[in-house]
Amino acid sequence: MKIENRETKQQLIKRLRRIEGQVRGVQAMLDEERDCREIMQQLSAVSSAIKSTSRIFFRDYASLCLTDLGEDLDANQDLLAEMMALLDKTP
Repeated sequence: MKIENRETKQQLIKRLRRIEGQVRGVQAMLDEERDCREIMQQLSAVSSAIKSTSRIFFRDYASLCLTDLGEDLDANQDLLAEMMALLDKTP
């Protein structure tokens, strides 16, 4: 399957480019021998950005999969909410 929602796809690409810039920034910080706390803070920001991007992708993918099932829409929405709650618990 592929992402059919053009807006979601563009949002994901934008976020991934921002993450790429953050990672390059961390590399530069290492080259500059910046303080470990600053580097750790930036790594934490990268991690949060990746998790947020993963949630957007997962939501779109899961929604598409549930729609393809052709089952009861309310049941699918409940399942999607349950899946998102599980995703929130992952590190």
